[in-house]
Formats: sequence, C-alpha cells, structure tokens
Amino acid sequence: MEPVTGYPARIVCLTEETTETLYLLGEEARIVGISGYTVRPPEARKKPKVSAFINAKFDKILELAPDVVFAFSDLQADIARELIRRGVTVFTFNQRTVEEILQTILTLARIVGTEEKGRALVARLQAHLEAIEASASRFPHRPRVLFEEWHDPLISGIHWVEELIEIAGGEPIFPELRKHQAAKDRVVQPRDVIPADPEVIIGSWCGRKLKKDFIRSREGWATISAVRQNHIYEVKSTYILQPGPAALTEGVRQLHAILAHVVGCKVEPELAPEEHVDKG
Repeated sequence: MEPVTGYPARIVCLTEETTETLYLLGEEARIVGISGYTVRPPEARKKPKVSAFINAKFDKILELAPDVVFAFSDLQADIARELIRRGVTVFTFNQRTVEEILQTILTLARIVGTEEKGRALVARLQAHLEAIEASASRFPHRPRVLFEEWHDPLISGIHWVEELIEIAGGEPIFPELRKHQAAKDRVVQPRDVIPADPEVIIGSWCGRKLKKDFIRSREGWATISAVRQNHIYEVKSTYILQPGPAALTEGVRQLHAILAHVVGCKVEPELAPEEHVDKG
C-alpha cells in the first residue's frame, strides 16, 4: 500500500477566522466556500458563499465536494451534524481564549500540511501582542473598562476579548464572567455597572451598530465616569468578536488606541490600527 501523503485540497470555512488564517498561511487556493459574513480579507468575498452563522446551504456545500469543512463551536453543532449525516468530514474548533486562538492556528496549519508557516504566523502574532502589552505598560494608569457584547440584555465580553482589553492596557470590571462560554451566563444587570464605575465603555453589538445614546440613557448611568467623560466607543465585531487573527491584530490595536486616547498617550505608528478607530 502506498503511503498516504495528501492534505485537504478543497476546504469550506463556515466562519471568517479560518478563512483569514488560510489566507495568512498563503493557502487561500484551497478554499472553495466561505461564510457570507466574511469580510477579512476583502478578496475572500469572491469565494462562493455557502453559509450564514447558524445555517448553511447544504446542497451547495455538497456540490463543492469539500475534503473538509471547518466550523466553530456548539453554535454550529446543528450544521456540523447535518453535514456529517450527509457524509462530509467536519472539523469543529472551539477556541475561547487567546492561547486557544493561537493553538487553533497551529492545528489548522498542521491539517493543511503547513506547520512551519503556522508556527511562524503564531510567533508574529505573539510578538505583536507583546509589543502592545509593552506599550500599555507605559500608561499612567489602567482605566476600568466595560465591554458590551450585546445591549439588551447587557452581555459582557467573552474570554478572549477581556484578555485583549488587559493586553491593550485596561482593566475589565467583570473579569469573573469571562470564564463562561455561553452569552446567557455573561448577562449583567445594568444597575450593577454603576458601582463598578467604568472609565471606558467599549461596545461591539454582534454586527449591530452601537447606539451611544441608548447607553447614556440607562437608568442611573449618568453618574458613571465613562458617560460623564464621554468615553463610549465602538469596535466593529469583525475586528474583535472573531476568535482568530483579526482580534489579535486589528482588534487589539483598536482597543489599545482607544485606551491610549483615554489616558492621554500616543501610540507608536507600528502599533496603530489600520482601519478607522472610534475616538468619540
């Protein structure tokens, strides 16, 4: 019997982070289908769109004859189950922390046979995070931060987001909630934010535009430092709520730029965001 040496040549990515990772590895030619929510990198939008987030076009995926489909977490469990039932190989990642994001990149690189390129990419991302952290260490103080993943009910940041806030120079006000994977377990009562008195509020409402007046109008929030000082900002979900390269690059850069603005510090050009940053 001949040795098995092949790697997946036809890949469908049901979320953006695996698509972006394959592009960064130089393996974009293998991608035959993507999520319709994919925006990074822009050229990926030319690929056939076969899914949203919790639903997919199964017949179209089958027509593409993928060697493997990459999915994410329990949120896509129903899609994965149906694809498996139809005879498709599915690999589902479940990364929730910065370390797990980096491990996922390495695993993906191994699956497609480019482990060395994966290790190099992870090393670059780690070096970038260390540079952001070093820059943040020069802040005169670390402002208290509320991150809003959703507005009603109010949901605090998922694990990797809270970690990136710390790397970027802030202190999350509900750090104990990050351990919960499910959004329902990170629900915060708006009245409980008042005594925590965040100095900065950063929102990323899962693809919906942040409404700052809505935040300001919450009962009792007029006394909160972030509201009084007008330190309410938005980071688009594509930069921070995708557990992949975007969050570890543009996402953390935007967090760092916002926090630097709040404490009156400048960001070195090599650490500045590439996209527009909300500065009030």
